[in-house]
Amino acid sequence: MKILVMNCGSSSLKYQLIDMQGEKVMAKGLVERIGIEGSKIKHDTTGKERVVIEEPMKDHKKAIELVLQVIVDKDHGAIESMDEIGAVGHRVVHGGEDFASSVIIDEAVMDALNRNIELAPLHNPPNIMGIEACKELMPNTPMVGVFDTAFHQTIPADNYIYPIPYEYYEKYKIRRYGFHGTSHKYVSIRAAELMNKDIKDLNIVTCHLGNGSSVTAIEGGKSVDTSMGFTPLEGLAMGTRSGDIDPAIIPFLMDKEGMSFDEVNNMLNKKSGVLGISGLSSDFRDLEIAAEEGNERAELALKVFTNRVKKYIAAYAAQMCRIDVLVFTAGIGENSDVIRRMVCEGLECLNIRIDDELNNGVRGKEAVLNKDLTSATIMVIPTNEELMIARDTLGLVNER
Repeated sequence: MKILVMNCGSSSLKYQLIDMQGEKVMAKGLVERIGIEGSKIKHDTTGKERVVIEEPMKDHKKAIELVLQVIVDKDHGAIESMDEIGAVGHRVVHGGEDFASSVIIDEAVMDALNRNIELAPLHNPPNIMGIEACKELMPNTPMVGVFDTAFHQTIPADNYIYPIPYEYYEKYKIRRYGFHGTSHKYVSIRAAELMNKDIKDLNIVTCHLGNGSSVTAIEGGKSVDTSMGFTPLEGLAMGTRSGDIDPAIIPFLMDKEGMSFDEVNNMLNKKSGVLGISGLSSDFRDLEIAAEEGNERAELALKVFTNRVKKYIAAYAAQMCRIDVLVFTAGIGENSDVIRRMVCEGLECLNIRIDDELNNGVRGKEAVLNKDLTSATIMVIPTNEELMIARDTLGLVNER
């Protein structure tokens, strides 16, 4: 079966066409500036030259129409007919408590997605628009929803309930949801495969480190705790997000600076994290260069970031009693040997010992970063959320 994977943002769309026989990417692309002047598609078909299509796209329906056209184009496409697409897998950011796994999309699922808009007002609406556009353009093709939050629905109540009046959980479902679930699930499964061990026998901590970052404790293949919370703002210091702070800072700043709630919320999400500390950049590559050149605030930003990661790793070691595998993934985790080394420094007490020789220069490929076979296995595993979405989609369609 050939599966089309769709990931719709507010003004963008990423897609891949995957042949599940061999799990090979046949085509992939990025649509930019949907609904904005200068919209374009950058499309790559395996074995062919990239094509860039610049054409007005007023909405997601028009963008998806053009994507489907280029996929079957005789010169640039990967297949001859839309009939070759067996199913479409959609990335959906927030499933709330409604979904603990991926689902075939029907009207009841769409109703639930719309109910959960208030939990992810920036992300769920474009996800829904993408699904509705595909349903209209491909009415006979099965659609599957794969949720960033679903993997974390196994977290126990004592880890997801916040210590505020319980009535707010009952009334508004305020709780820890966690995100990046598809990524954490993929790399944990892959880690067990590479070790030739049953995931049910492993305690794994996965570090999804990018501009948005999260750490997850995975016990026997199930998420038992994660650093992001009710929203993706909680947890680690990130590129522009603050992560954990004293909530009393918010009214204090509103009083002292005359800031509105919206201004504080924007500051915490878009002007904080390593950008806020360094005053330089949210790009960790820039910060590493600046720190090496003696920029003290860039160095401080990196230390704050890596110290937060360490704290979560240590907390999850305490929860699970031991860590068998520590996995680094996503843009920073896969590509920065500096960040990986800084995270692992000082964790020897938890039986985590990175080998500098094995760590140095590892970028974007699977690797084991420790020689000591008696310590926890430290791995780099490039994430592949699109493949995870395609696998879930295939499994559900085959079960029908």
